[in-house]
Amino acid sequence: MQKIDVIEYLPKIMTELKKGILVNTKNGDKLNTMTVSWGQIGREWEKFVFTIYIRHTRFTHEQIEASKEFTISIPLKRTTQIAKAIGFCGYRNGKNIDKFTECNLTPVNGIEVHSPAIKEIPLTLECKVIYKQEQEHNNVPQDLYEKFYKNVPSSDGTRTNDDYHTVYYGEIVNAYIVE
Repeated sequence: MQKIDVIEYLPKIMTELKKGILVNTKNGDKLNTMTVSWGQIGREWEKFVFTIYIRHTRFTHEQIEASKEFTISIPLKRTTQIAKAIGFCGYRNGKNIDKFTECNLTPVNGIEVHSPAIKEIPLTLECKVIYKQEQEHNNVPQDLYEKFYKNVPSSDGTRTNDDYHTVYYGEIVNAYIVE
């Protein structure tokens, strides 16, 4: 692992976030990875944090609630395999399938956390949850509710309303490139 300075990689992280990156979790022996394109990186409470938004119905939500940690995997370059994996992991539920196997991704043990890094998507941020906040329906403007929450497909293919997000603040406890 090649340790990195997160600030030097901010442009790459934000550019790739718009296209989709992976959030990885581990609870017990169960690994999961999920595509996200909503997130933030910054400083709060004198710590570098990566903030992610996970819907309550996602398996990743269950995993983070149990483990209180996650890793972020950011591509340094987008190959066809990586693009397909990021697409697949955005529409499949990891509760009943192994997305790592399905996408030919190699999990690599984390250093400060149990959640894995991914060999093929080497820029890694290891995060420990230091705060979380539930979104509240009454605080979401109507136009955003209509666009992002009303009749949104869930990961099992059904449509649901009020599938809001939990906002997780993950302190970045380690940052590196998997070699």
